[in-house]
Amino acid sequence: MLTALSVRNIVLIDQLDLGLDTGLTVLTGETGAGKSILLDALTLALGGRGDASLVRKGTESGQVVAVLQLPHDHPARQALRENEIADDDEMILRRVQYADGRTRAFINDQPVSAALLQRIGALVVEIHGQHDDRALVDVNTHRDLLDAFGGGEGQVAAVRSAHEALAAADSAVAEQRAMVAEAAAREEYARHVVEELSALAAETGEEESLAERRQRLMQLERAAEEVRDADEIINGTAAPGPALASLMRRLMRKADTGNTLFQPLVEALDASLVALDRTSDALETIKREMAFDPQELEKVEERLFALRGAARKHGVAPDELPAVLAKYRGDLEMLENGEASLARLEEAAAAARTAYKAVAAKLSAQRAKAAAALSKAVEAELPDLKLGNARFIVDHAVDEARVAASGFDQIAFHVQTNPGTASGPLLKVASGGELSRFLLALKVVLADRGSAPVLIFDEIDTGVGGAVADAIGRRLARLAGKVQVLAVTHAPQVAARAQSHLLIEKQAVDEGAFVRTHVRGLDGENRREEVARMLAGATVTEEARAAASKLISEVS
Repeated sequence: MLTALSVRNIVLIDQLDLGLDTGLTVLTGETGAGKSILLDALTLALGGRGDASLVRKGTESGQVVAVLQLPHDHPARQALRENEIADDDEMILRRVQYADGRTRAFINDQPVSAALLQRIGALVVEIHGQHDDRALVDVNTHRDLLDAFGGGEGQVAAVRSAHEALAAADSAVAEQRAMVAEAAAREEYARHVVEELSALAAETGEEESLAERRQRLMQLERAAEEVRDADEIINGTAAPGPALASLMRRLMRKADTGNTLFQPLVEALDASLVALDRTSDALETIKREMAFDPQELEKVEERLFALRGAARKHGVAPDELPAVLAKYRGDLEMLENGEASLARLEEAAAAARTAYKAVAAKLSAQRAKAAAALSKAVEAELPDLKLGNARFIVDHAVDEARVAASGFDQIAFHVQTNPGTASGPLLKVASGGELSRFLLALKVVLADRGSAPVLIFDEIDTGVGGAVADAIGRRLARLAGKVQVLAVTHAPQVAARAQSHLLIEKQAVDEGAFVRTHVRGLDGENRREEVARMLAGATVTEEARAAASKLISEVS
């Protein structure tokens, strides 16, 4: 409920603090006293559009604070938590309007956007009047209101869940179809790459190994000439070994005859021959180590250049060629398996669509029943409101091809004011007075289902009197048994039924230096006097006072 309203420097209101009670509270007063100003101020606090003209003349800014108490599970509290705003025991909505047109919005003393304030405000307070273009006349709310009336929230949730599942399944199909199409577009090239790289059979680390082998073979090729020269000197036709061996044998024969003169030379020659043998052995070892097939270098270079060429072609390092091959093999496998996966996903999407249609059809049937019941319930309220010839119609359009989270249905509230006339939307068909009574009848029926906890009716009794005004008062009182109701009224029949009565009046301040709007609570004799004024007009007679006393006593 709305427990308090504080206004500072808004038009004619310089300072106003109101405490509000449950039940039906009426606001009465002379035309021009400031009733509309008070509602404009409240609308500002609820996120309504700001306007510099609202700021009291001579001040820099105005401010409105609305204090509400709500159940802990109320959607407005959930919205606060979703936006990381402190969820205190009381919800305090505050709006500051500056004279330069700027506004600032706060919820529980935390700065918020005007859009969020408006969203929260719409969840806690509804304002209805003869020229209301929001609330119940907003066709965008009609489907939700019908579902609330018919108790279809569970089925609505089931449809929403089925729609989410269908959307996910359709998305998976679209994604897989795109992947298959992309793979198909690359199939010919992928097959060529797989064939080429499979034949190449590149291995990780192979390029480094081949480069090292090539370097070794090139070194051996460059050293071959020196080895051949050494071999020619040591083992060729001019090799010193045979000549030295022959000389040593001649000298040894002379030594055998007892001539010791050549013995040192024989020993030296023997050592030289031994050294030549070791040199020859070392040379043979080198020759064996250097032995290679000249074609091997050609093969190594051909393989190395093939690896590097393939790597350049695919823009990778040679060691990454196996990964490239695996990727294109995967593309081909995806093409082969992707169509099967696509078929399975399409089957799943078809099943999800069937499931969605089933729950949407069930919800549509439930809405059809609720529409008939709502029309009947609203029309039952109309005779007492002098709309006995009117009809209230829930226009229910079903399009089974429509896939939406809300189901197949489009819902709009239409009225027919007189037999033989065309029916149509509330705002287009009903006059101001008729509209307010239609809205009241609808609100009475919907009060405990899909209603904000605070309802404000702005002069919905204008242009009616007597029995109709009394019927309006009785319905407002019925509403007040379920939600908090505030009504700006000129009808004494409505005022007499209120639990709380607030009088809005102008006051001259400082010997008429300026005028302000003042609000005071009425009870007892003061309340009777105000109801009498509403009955009699400018001059209150004793007859009017007696009639006021009777009216109040009859409804008490």
